[in-house]
Amino acid sequence: MKPIRIYLDMCCLQRPMDDQAHMRIHIEAEAILGILAWCEAGNADLLNSVALEYEADHNPHPSRKAFVQEVLSKSVFTVQATDSVKQRTQHFGKFGIKVLDSLHLACAVEAKATYFCTCDDRFLRRAKQMNTKTTKVVSPLELIEGIEP
Repeated sequence: MKPIRIYLDMCCLQRPMDDQAHMRIHIEAEAILGILAWCEAGNADLLNSVALEYEADHNPHPSRKAFVQEVLSKSVFTVQATDSVKQRTQHFGKFGIKVLDSLHLACAVEAKATYFCTCDDRFLRRAKQMNTKTTKVVSPLELIEGIEP
């Protein structure tokens, strides 16, 4: 059986550090922490990318930066900005997806991620309309549903 590969974009990785006063944010944060624990237990491979490292390195909040860097240090594979990734990024951008979001999605597709997860509703809607090959675009709650037996 092919291993499950999960790509969490930066808004997912930051969700546990967001204000938990809103129920949706709290539930998504718990889902993300569960997904990270599931990956750490060896049930799935967490993917990293040049886009995630770039965003982490430029985070002005020390605690958020440290949290994300700690999570990314446990990833099993880092996607580089190959010509193929650059071409996919440009292609996704033609459909109204922001450049950095397009790069995240392109990296996930290049790495043959099983799941690409985002908390960004607008990006999620647009990304679900893209041809992402075998990579399924999901929200944190959809990801939990997809990986639970």
